[in-house]
Amino acid sequence: MLRLLAGAAAGILFALMLGPAGMLPARASEQAAIPRDHPAFELFREVYNTVHQRNVSPPDDAKLIEGAIKGLVQSLDPHSEYLDEPSFRNAQEEALGVFGGLAIKVAAEDGLLRIVSIGATSHAGRVGLKPGDLITRLDGVPIRGMSVNHAVARMRGPVDSKIRVTIARKRAADEMEFVVTRDLIRVQTVFGQAIDNEVGYLRITKFNDLTTDGLRKALQDLTVGIATQRLKGYILDLRNNPGGVFEQAISVANAFLKSGEIITVRGRNPDEDKTFVAERGEEGLAKRKPLIVLINGGSASAAEIVAGALQDNKRATVIGSLSFGKGSVQSTFPVGTDSGALRLTTAFYYTPGGRSIQAKGIAPDIEITQEPRGVQSPRAEITSEATLRNHFKADSEEQNGSESYVPPDAKNDRALKFAVDLLRGTRTHPAFPAN
Repeated sequence: MLRLLAGAAAGILFALMLGPAGMLPARASEQAAIPRDHPAFELFREVYNTVHQRNVSPPDDAKLIEGAIKGLVQSLDPHSEYLDEPSFRNAQEEALGVFGGLAIKVAAEDGLLRIVSIGATSHAGRVGLKPGDLITRLDGVPIRGMSVNHAVARMRGPVDSKIRVTIARKRAADEMEFVVTRDLIRVQTVFGQAIDNEVGYLRITKFNDLTTDGLRKALQDLTVGIATQRLKGYILDLRNNPGGVFEQAISVANAFLKSGEIITVRGRNPDEDKTFVAERGEEGLAKRKPLIVLINGGSASAAEIVAGALQDNKRATVIGSLSFGKGSVQSTFPVGTDSGALRLTTAFYYTPGGRSIQAKGIAPDIEITQEPRGVQSPRAEITSEATLRNHFKADSEEQNGSESYVPPDAKNDRALKFAVDLLRGTRTHPAFPAN
């Protein structure tokens, strides 16, 4: 993820959720200005005045304008949006992977927030909050009517700062209030383990600024934990990985490559197109061992960049089912005076083989589904870029994605078992090894 210093007023230009290097606003000569007498402006003024005159209660001008801005941007495509100050701050923190917070997971329920889980060593748990509690107020402000993003933004803040959390608990007569000190939260995205002391398993849940360091540590731990002569190879699990920071996708792919192209980004202006190549890869950590990448219908954006790069460079065999198909690039631009931002689609990306992923996805070298072909199951529900309203059309036939279900018990995970058998040599396939 490229951060461009754009002056004190604009702050840092974050290229979040796949906003790559080089994606700058249009040149001044290309920036359009709609004439004030344009019919669209006249229509907007008419609607605005009618709302002010006829609505049952006087409207809030700020909310009206913000709603108009959100509607304008959301009409473009599924991934462009206007971020208000809390949403933009949350997006920045998600990309960084480090922030002050309560170390709790919540889910919306009847206009409130239900605590789903609490960090084992968190202050929230130590003071008495429990899974199942319903959060009703934060610092005395009612949760009901507040968006989840705004509620999460209120729970976050400087490390060691305090917040009053009011909850309703089952079988408790009255609401309870707790004063909670915010902890330092580091969002772990890489998980590694040895399978039977001969296969290195690496799972990346999403891409934030901590991902490459997490991958490096996981590889080092596996190198120490598995004797070199016993190590059969690695499995990189990118299933249900929604993407994240573009720079980290490049870095992760680079960790397994000695050379070669990783991704090409093509925008509105051809002279701003950019190709990213592997440089000074950390391939030594992977010891040039065979590599298998697992994908499914929930693998999107940055995950598709990594899978496509390793597949086209013949570094990995890709196993699983068709990926999501998000082949567009979003760049985030701070706007206004209230610390908001615009997230706009600014380009498309292409694999080293010149393939567009947009609305088509990455096809696995070996297709393995969790459900037998033809079986219909709610847990195997299919979603994809091609099913999204207003999505950018593919440059050829679109694909409708695949299942995103992964069995919670590894014993039932057909794709994982197939990958392990290939690395052990108890099963063979013409697509393995990739090189």
